[in-house]
Amino acid sequence: MSSLDDLFKKPALPSNKRKLDASRDPNEIYKAAKLSANGHAKNNGKAAAVEKADDDVEAGPSTPPDDEDYGPDIPDDEEGRFFGGGVTQEENEILDYMEGQKSAEVAPEKIDSAWLRKLALNFEKKITKNAELRAKFENEPQKFMGSEADLDADIKALSILAEHPELYGEFSKLGCVASLVSLLAHENTDIAIDAVEIISELTDEDVEAEQEQWTVLVDAMIEADLLDLLISNFARLNENNESDRSGIYHALSVLENLASQTSLAEKIGQDTSVLNWLLDRIPKKESPVSQNKRYAAEVIAILLQSSPLNRKKLCELDGVDLLLQILAAYRKRDPLKGTEEEEFVENIFDSLTCVVDEPEGKQKFVEAEGVELCLIMIKEGKMSKSRALRLIDHALNGQNGSGVCERVVEAAGLKVVFGMFMKQQDGQTTEHLLGIFSSLLRLLPANSSERIRTLAKFVEKDYEKLGKLVKLRRDYAARVAVVDNEIRNEQTKMDAEEREEVADEWDSRRLDAGLFCLQTIDVILAWLVAEDDGACKRIQSLFADRDESLALVEATIQGQFFLLFSPSPITSTLSD
Repeated sequence: MSSLDDLFKKPALPSNKRKLDASRDPNEIYKAAKLSANGHAKNNGKAAAVEKADDDVEAGPSTPPDDEDYGPDIPDDEEGRFFGGGVTQEENEILDYMEGQKSAEVAPEKIDSAWLRKLALNFEKKITKNAELRAKFENEPQKFMGSEADLDADIKALSILAEHPELYGEFSKLGCVASLVSLLAHENTDIAIDAVEIISELTDEDVEAEQEQWTVLVDAMIEADLLDLLISNFARLNENNESDRSGIYHALSVLENLASQTSLAEKIGQDTSVLNWLLDRIPKKESPVSQNKRYAAEVIAILLQSSPLNRKKLCELDGVDLLLQILAAYRKRDPLKGTEEEEFVENIFDSLTCVVDEPEGKQKFVEAEGVELCLIMIKEGKMSKSRALRLIDHALNGQNGSGVCERVVEAAGLKVVFGMFMKQQDGQTTEHLLGIFSSLLRLLPANSSERIRTLAKFVEKDYEKLGKLVKLRRDYAARVAVVDNEIRNEQTKMDAEEREEVADEWDSRRLDAGLFCLQTIDVILAWLVAEDDGACKRIQSLFADRDESLALVEATIQGQFFLLFSPSPITSTLSD
């Protein structure tokens, strides 16, 4: 008698936006019968032995008459074996006609409301029958195994709905959504895993559903307590088991699909214990890092990016300290390129970068010595260097970043970031360094030792940092000027309404050309002019080399102010 586990053994997962690792060697699947070079199956190396017959003795049936047509003329092989069809031409024509008639009678099934009602009725019957048999023969599984197999088949049949999202609304009205979700609590975890997989398919972003259709389906699932049932499966599934491991994977996929809507992302983070489970899952040691561990880190990053409330909740759960402990393993060691581990580390950095944008996240980051860890990575890391720099930039930014700024100076971070600045860097790194300088000048308290040390870095070695700042400013200004000229030419061919429609696109093009870096540099220069007489004279001297003046800096800052407070700045700024 087959066991329940054998009966519901999971097949290979369907192709989706993600794929699980292969769990079986494909060579083992077909090892029972291997094909030889000419296409014939070998009998496992055992050939039938035939004794050589006397050439003079004829055996077997008599040969057919020569005048009969037996289909196409297929030559015998080298050993004289006959490969003909064995039927006459007339019989071939009759068989072809019958096959054509049979094909004509089989029309493709129409997927519509009537089909859905029939499918729903059968689905509900299978659920009811299985429940009744399970209750009646609780200790005799062989008596309800058949109904469970039928239910398993009907669950899988629902996947076709992903190709017909126009039926989502009626599927919900028929009560089938609630029934499907209820199967997540089924005693047989294989049935629950099947249900999770189908829910993942129906809510996937690749389904060509209208927003209203998707919302109707998902609302019905949430109302049927989908989130709590998903969490209960996290608790009962064992990832050491292949089938359960795939169940966790599809449950994470469902969370990712739901988190595409901000309100649902907040609900997942605030009203469930999902964040607790994720924070418990991602620190588990694995070598190599599994898909589920990487996926758990990705889901937590998505939830944090979607909602400030989720970021604050993570701080309450001491998640910042935990994430920093995970990153500490990569201070000097890089994950292998193109592996799950590399994606895992990226997701941890993304999560922390989101959290430190919140005041609570900045405080936790400082308390957990995140500044010190990032400075080590910037000095000694490879893959982690640019990510750590971005993390520091975000931690310093904002009105509540003064505490982080002070810690950067106290931890000898000025030498690290200014040393990087004076070397050749890519555009992204330069942008983060400029952001750090701007935050330090804006947020460090006046006359504090930390501020004085920062100003001293700008003026040391004969103001070499100021020379580099002015050079960078000219480079960015030239790039932005090219785009501005292109936009002016386009404006001459448009009326006011057309300009308004493409204003966002123009802003985006100017930012891509380096507008943000240009504005940041001018903010830095303005602070230095205001605070240090020596710096002011050197900056004026550097501008005078090309007959320029501080009026350029003033114009940029005024333009930035206008950009922040004008509803449509580009249409007027460039046309003046």
